[in-house]
Amino acid sequence: MAVRVRIAPSPTGLLHIGTASTALFNWLFARHEGGEFRLRIENTDTSREVAEAVDQIQDSLRWLGLDWDGPVTFQLDRMDDCRRLAEQLVAEGKAYEDEGAIRFRMPDEGVTAWDDVVRGRVEVRNETIEDLVIVRSDGRPTYNFASPLEDVWDGITHVIRGDDHISNTPKQLNIISAVAADVPVYAHVPMIFGMDGKKLSKRHGAQAVEDFRAAGYLPETMMNFLALLGWAPDGETTIMNREELLRRFDLTRVSPSPAQFDYRKLDWMNGVYLRELPPEEFAHRLLLWLGENGYDWPAELVTRTAPLVQEKIAKLSEFPGFAGFFFGDVEPGQADLDGGAPMLAAADEALASLEPFDATAIEAALRDTADRLGLKPRQAFQPIRVAVTGSRVSPGLFESIELLGRETTLSRLRAAAGAAG
Repeated sequence: MAVRVRIAPSPTGLLHIGTASTALFNWLFARHEGGEFRLRIENTDTSREVAEAVDQIQDSLRWLGLDWDGPVTFQLDRMDDCRRLAEQLVAEGKAYEDEGAIRFRMPDEGVTAWDDVVRGRVEVRNETIEDLVIVRSDGRPTYNFASPLEDVWDGITHVIRGDDHISNTPKQLNIISAVAADVPVYAHVPMIFGMDGKKLSKRHGAQAVEDFRAAGYLPETMMNFLALLGWAPDGETTIMNREELLRRFDLTRVSPSPAQFDYRKLDWMNGVYLRELPPEEFAHRLLLWLGENGYDWPAELVTRTAPLVQEKIAKLSEFPGFAGFFFGDVEPGQADLDGGAPMLAAADEALASLEPFDATAIEAALRDTADRLGLKPRQAFQPIRVAVTGSRVSPGLFESIELLGRETTLSRLRAAAGAAG
């Protein structure tokens, strides 16, 4: 039988990074095995459904590079089927009515067990499993009834999900057995914790896929990083592109231990991916990110500045702070200009009629000026950098001055010299 897996998020908000990680494991497994990856929206609770969340879930999965097979299905569309089957179970004595609701009759003796791909053999004593409400008094089927039935109806062969669902599995196994259907293989993958060993939450930083996208991470970075949260091909390889992940993914190598979300490692990895982009592609990604986040900066100038920052930033979101001086006025800090007035005035004079006005000539002129004033490069160039960029940290100074142009550079040098004087 061909592999068929699914991811079944609830549309109650943005797609959490933990759900995205589980979706990625499902997708990698399906594609590695030549099988199918399905998307189901578990919207049994209609009062909490947000239509925008359904669109956002799909957008986030697409942004990560996860495609699915067949149409998106909605649990809500199968509620009538669930109710009919519940009534059939009542008729067969496998369920019973209780204050307007329907409860499934769990076995009283023995154990419910399964061989979990990640956790090995799991056994639960049946005496500890209470009779489960499968249809509420208002007629709505519960998650633990609808979800396994949909797995049956959809022909799901492997249920790969977070280990917070382990307590649900014996209940769902008994329901599947009651309808005489084939039981899927279960794999409960580890939860994601922060570096403090606690479940990932707002206090750790970004949580939703959309947050990471807005923060300027690349989708290929996120795919690589998320794949390594609980799985590793050999314990050594870190950087793996989409094709390598698909080729090497092995569900049996997923660890049962909680995965730690290391934001510093993510930043490092994103920097690696940014630097590996061809210059034109890096500029394209910058333009897309800037447009998505409300920056209406000239595309031509963004493209020209991109090579100056590609080696310097770890996230696309760092570009405005690092290169914003190209696109707007600056306000140099007085303290950073202290004692720099002579060099600023001399730089103004050296650059006023310099030809050609390019980085090579600019560097030669400013170094010559610093020598004449008896200043070390660091002493000479810091006030110039602060004057023209507004910061002590910037892209290459001489290349930046070339891109800013003579008029803007001289204007900023004169304003800063006056402030420093």
